[in-house]
Amino acid sequence: MTDTSHTHESHGYITDKDKYLARLRRIEGQTRGIHRMVDEEKYCIDILTQISALTSALESVALGLLDDHLKHCVVDAAVRGGVEADEKIKEASEAIARLVRS
Repeated sequence: MTDTSHTHESHGYITDKDKYLARLRRIEGQTRGIHRMVDEEKYCIDILTQISALTSALESVALGLLDDHLKHCVVDAAVRGGVEADEKIKEASEAIARLVRS
């Protein structure tokens, strides 16, 4: 994973940070549950069902973060214009492409 930290005072998701952290804790629990299911040799389809739920949960977090990024970081850069705006739009487009491929 590359470090793309930026010098923002705050990120778009900051107002929903607690919501994201709570959701990620639930996702961690789901992951541990899947691990336990495999360890206990549960039925394959039941494990796949849980993996599908986990995938959906991760996608939901990713889409929320993307939406916050577009509304905050990209809009702020667009207002300022210039090279920074172009970079933020390119960065967002690349993030969307990665999500679509996954």
